[in-house]
Amino acid sequence: MRRGFHCVNRAPELRLGASVVLQFAEHGDYEGLAKPFPYSAQPILTPFDLTTQNGRTRTVLDYLWNDHAYLRLGFQNAHWISPELVRTNQPWPFQFRQWKEKGVKTIINLRGGFDASFYALERDACERLGLTLIDFTVTSREVPSRARVLGAKEMFDTIEYPALMHCKSGADRAGIMSVLYSHFRLGQPIREALNQLSLSYLHVKAGKTGVLDYVFERYLADAEPKGMSFTDWVESDAYDPVAMKAEFRAKWWGTILTEQMIKRE
Repeated sequence: MRRGFHCVNRAPELRLGASVVLQFAEHGDYEGLAKPFPYSAQPILTPFDLTTQNGRTRTVLDYLWNDHAYLRLGFQNAHWISPELVRTNQPWPFQFRQWKEKGVKTIINLRGGFDASFYALERDACERLGLTLIDFTVTSREVPSRARVLGAKEMFDTIEYPALMHCKSGADRAGIMSVLYSHFRLGQPIREALNQLSLSYLHVKAGKTGVLDYVFERYLADAEPKGMSFTDWVESDAYDPVAMKAEFRAKWWGTILTEQMIKRE
């Protein structure tokens, strides 16, 4: 198990009845929304049954409505960062086939959501198409931990390309991971890589999601002038996610936009 991510199509399954699948993630320091993955295997409940037509229909309807998938039928927010990596919003199952036809071999899911309809459909599509599905959960309103940043570097160094990376809207979590990819993999300076977090990709810096920008702004203000590389800064005691989150202040109108109007995940 490499740091911070796992490849789900290597994980064993146990079916309990027709409606629940237990997927056991392997040992590692995988991080969910707030805490490190425990050192014992934990079940991932998938309450969507794709083995029957009724179950598949229920899953698609849940995905269509509860995941707001109807908004993404004609809009993928897709952008090639380089010839080997494309960032998008949450793809529909039929879109995974289209991406495979374009050469994509690996899918990186940044959302987590292992009990959600989107994940059941995504995992099923990847298995049918022979695509490698990697789960690397990122949050849009937290400063990434040191393990998460270094885990991203390791992931980008080891996955099979071409790859597709997605969150729900393709704006915030896909944005910060695109910054890290551009820096670690493409060698771009952080100041240049920050272009991946912009309104061009529907990222709203003024809201609570602006904490993602704040991480890099702190590096550019505090560490870069001292000659520290971004990696050295992340590995040092100066990198304090808790303190940075406490210091960050979103604008009131940005918060209304991201939390109440468009309700970003």
